[in-house]
Amino acid sequence: MGVPVIIYGKSGCGKSTSLRNFAEDEVLLVKVVNKPNPFKKKFTYTCFSDDVEYIKSKLAAMPVKAAIVDDAGYLMTTLFMNNRSANNFDKFDKIANVMWTLFNYVISDLPQDVVVYIIMHEDIDDGGNTKPLTLGKLLDTKVNLAGMCTISLHAMRNGKNYIFRTQSDGFDIAKTPLDMFETEEIPNDLKEVDTAIRTYYGFNAKKKG
Repeated sequence: MGVPVIIYGKSGCGKSTSLRNFAEDEVLLVKVVNKPNPFKKKFTYTCFSDDVEYIKSKLAAMPVKAAIVDDAGYLMTTLFMNNRSANNFDKFDKIANVMWTLFNYVISDLPQDVVVYIIMHEDIDDGGNTKPLTLGKLLDTKVNLAGMCTISLHAMRNGKNYIFRTQSDGFDIAKTPLDMFETEEIPNDLKEVDTAIRTYYGFNAKKKG
């Protein structure tokens, strides 16, 4: 039982930059959109794909115990754009299935000490409530991706500081287990988050094998 972790927020709020303190050979980075990193470091294990089956194969074979699927929402966007003329029900059914497949694979098929950070953009409604950006109502009303995760961090900018919210402010879906973090706001350092998760659950951070 792997651990999926949602990282979501607006563009420019430090989601991808939060990877900066991982060692180069410490994580698998899956880029759904093949854009440059927002820092100079290059990770040893990096791939580009918007095919969820290929992503699953890379997660299954990765030699490390942490992975990041960056810009995961574009898995949905690719299907939407490639099926613009399709029947709406069929189109949005495929869109919902690709995200369900990714989250369910992490939970059901990966070892329990593997943590997969799934980075998504933010959606905000007229009342100021935020959640990961999805396409179609099926994911929100029937699946609820946040409900499949114990940990969801909201990437935000607080003044000049880039932070993760660890608990909901009543308008977002931030959540973490009791006492995993001491404060409701922490620096946007995914390495520190990974260390906290592994300490809390007693996971080994060493490479596989």
